[in-house]
This record gives sequence, structure tokens and C-alpha cells, in this order.
Amino acid sequence: MLSTQFVSQIRLRTEDVASFDTYPFSLPAVRNLDVLKLHPKVTFLVGENGSGKSTLLEAIAVSFGFNPEGGTKNFNFSSRASHSELHRFLRLGKGFRQPKDGFFLRAESFYNLSTEIERLDREMGGPRIIDSYGGRSLHEQSHGESFLSLLMNRFGGNGFYVLDEPEAALSPQRQLAVLSRIHALASAGSQFIIATHSPILMTYPDAFLYSCTEKGLQLTTAEETEHFRIMQDFFKHPQRMLDIILG
Repeated sequence: MLSTQFVSQIRLRTEDVASFDTYPFSLPAVRNLDVLKLHPKVTFLVGENGSGKSTLLEAIAVSFGFNPEGGTKNFNFSSRASHSELHRFLRLGKGFRQPKDGFFLRAESFYNLSTEIERLDREMGGPRIIDSYGGRSLHEQSHGESFLSLLMNRFGGNGFYVLDEPEAALSPQRQLAVLSRIHALASAGSQFIIATHSPILMTYPDAFLYSCTEKGLQLTTAEETEHFRIMQDFFKHPQRMLDIILG
């Protein structure tokens, strides 16, 4: 039976991998990957720096047809080809429904995306691309404001959205606003895959949350993640934690 999800699962074609001792296949998030089942609404990937969650997310986005540096499928700019070959070894289990919208957000290359929008609007003529992003140059906003403008204006619903650390430039209050926006879009038929360090975002209830461990991706809850426990312990006993950290 065909799935109604845009993407129901990700499979690593392990039979085509020559060695799991070399990058990117040596990364914990990839090394033990077989089939990753996705939630119909939101799937989170969380883990320490270097665990491979962003590399896997990027490969999923490229395999779906997004530009490696971010944007919609219509963007094809490249500032520096830094993405891995992992996308060539993934097979996406797609449903019969096709998204009406889609976007790949990479926090680290969002500046390049903003620059490309300005270049296209200068050179192409016709309707301005920036009008779909709120009408104000993303470079003329703070990093956090531009992220929020993207989610509030460009994301239209019934879409497939891949977000890499969307909380990177956001205050806790703005993270709550993003959580609300994700909920509205997911309720309108959208599907998200999100790599995050934010305990606020990962508490979204209608989701799968995978922790990138040395044993691979393991389904968990926000409260069981190290991110949540460290933040909780710190704010419960800040002085004790500071005494330990600062010696």
C-alpha cells in the first residue's frame, strides 16, 4: 500500500557502500543506518556535534532534489561544493502525494542563499523573489529575523521542509514562535525533517525524535535526550553546575 506521506522512510543502500571506515559512512548516524522511518508530520534528528545528523539531513535534502546549499528545487547556485557523496547511497520511500511546496534550510549557508536571491532579483526582472520572503532584503534583517521571515512568509503549507538547526540564530521566545509555525504548517499537510540542538523545538509532541548515538539512530523522547537533561540540571542547580564547570 502506497504511503500518503511525502517521504515515509530513508534507506541506506548498504550493499553499495565499499567501506564503513571512511567518511561519511563512518559517522555514527550513518554507520548503523538501515531504514529510517519518518513521522508523517515532524521527524527530529538530535545529537552531539560530529555525530553526523547534519550530514545525513543534507544527504536527504539533496536526494530529494534540493540544492546542497539550501533553498527550493529551483535554486542551483554553489559557493563551495562541500556536501558529501552520501545522497547517492540513499533511497527515499516516497508516497503518491506530491508536495506543493518545499525548502531546504541550512543555517550555515543561509547568507549565501540570501545573496543569491538578491542577485536573481537584479538580473532576471519580473516578479521579485524576495516578495515571497516578506518583501524585505534578508541581508537587511538580523540573522534571527531573516530565519523567522522565511518560515512565516515563504513556507506556504502542504510542503516538504528540511531544516538544519533552524534555532541557530533565534532567541528562546522566537524558538517558541517557530514551534507554533511548524505546528500550523504540519496541521496544513506539511512534513518536516529537522536537525536541532534545541530542547524547545524537540518537545513538539506529534513527532519522531531520533538521537544520534554511537550505536546509530535511536528513537527517544525529548526528556531523555542529553540536551534536555543538561539544560534542566543547569537551571535547577545553576550554582552547583557553575562550581563544577569553573572549578
